Amino acid sequence: MFEVQTDTVMTLPKKKKQQSSKFNWTDFEKEAVERLQNGDKFGGKDGILAPMIKRLLEASLEGELDHHLSEEKSSGKSNRRNGKQSKGLKTGYGKIDLETNRDRSGTFEPQLVQKRQTTLGAGLDNKIISMYARGMSYDDIRTHLEELYGLEMSKGALSQITDKVLPVLEEWRTRPLESVYAIVWMDALMFKVRKEGKIEKRTVYCVLGVDSEGMKDLLGLYISENEGAKFWLGVLTDLQNRGVEDILIACIDNLKGFGDAIESIFPHSEVQLCIVHQIRNSLKYVTSEDEKPFLKDLKKVYRASSKESAEYNLEELDKKWGEKYPVVIRSWRVNWERLSQYFKYGKEIRRIIYTTNTVEGFNRQIRKVTKSKSVFPNDTALLKMVFLAAQNITKKWTSPIPKWALVVQQLAIHFEGRLELRINIGDDTKE
Repeated sequence: MFEVQTDTVMTLPKKKKQQSSKFNWTDFEKEAVERLQNGDKFGGKDGILAPMIKRLLEASLEGELDHHLSEEKSSGKSNRRNGKQSKGLKTGYGKIDLETNRDRSGTFEPQLVQKRQTTLGAGLDNKIISMYARGMSYDDIRTHLEELYGLEMSKGALSQITDKVLPVLEEWRTRPLESVYAIVWMDALMFKVRKEGKIEKRTVYCVLGVDSEGMKDLLGLYISENEGAKFWLGVLTDLQNRGVEDILIACIDNLKGFGDAIESIFPHSEVQLCIVHQIRNSLKYVTSEDEKPFLKDLKKVYRASSKESAEYNLEELDKKWGEKYPVVIRSWRVNWERLSQYFKYGKEIRRIIYTTNTVEGFNRQIRKVTKSKSVFPNDTALLKMVFLAAQNITKKWTSPIPKWALVVQQLAIHFEGRLELRINIGDDTKE
């Protein structure tokens, strides 16, 4: 979406011939070659490119003005040159101080470098956005631009450049979605933002889905003050409003009321609670000396080959540990139906749905980018950085998830009529 441009392409006006008489290409090329032979840098601060671009731009702007004055004269209007003015221009090769001509009537509107333009093309903006998307702070970006290109930019100017992603973000957040998703993972990330001088917590909700072709996609990012089933209900409603009609399997943690919220919007969805979350929560209430033997017995439950075997082992776990840890055992029993959905599937599907590892892996990649920001200045800055980081992550999702050919066939059988398989079957019949 925002790619770093390695070259800045400039198109010089073709309508005028006066330009060649004002610009000595031989001297220009000779100077560049001499500087290269002397070991001068090609790009960056004090490099060869910046003054070369300066001379090219000034010559081109001269030509644009000549053409404008010629057209004014042809139409019977009186106009002429009116001195020069300096204009600072930031480029990916360094700062340029242009000397540009003015016209007396003020009707000249240059096209190559417009009147209020302060950066050359999208190249520099894209570089700044790319650095921001990789977690660099504005201070780091300012230092980088100063050291490499000799550019001085304020935090406000950098913020204005990165704000260019906001319309793109809004368009992305409201885009239409597929009607059916085979598997959806939902999880949340916690951050801190500054509001009216106070530090407050913010929750960013992430929704990942797999479509009928096995392709992963980030369906949405949402921000709230805290995580709760009520807000998740709003998230699910938004997915529905954007075209999602059915979710076969929803993988979530065991946040109270979360599963009920899903089933209220998508009543036919199967809700699979994350086994890893359940184990972590259980071990919080087990003493350190009992942790290893308890976990050994617990593995017989969630690693069983069938639901029947798992339920038998759960009974054995209760007999051995129920008196000492009644709260832990009760939690497994209360959540059992949503914890045990994965037993009905083959190992290919079990591996995918029994935890929320897929979305947690995505979240870890987001954390790598945002770790340099202990506190965000506002909600917009938080969502902007998370969105840009997400775009860098998701652009690598170019292949179906592993063993999707086997997974989708099993899902099509389990959810008959709800998952359309786009299979091309050859037909030798001739019309």
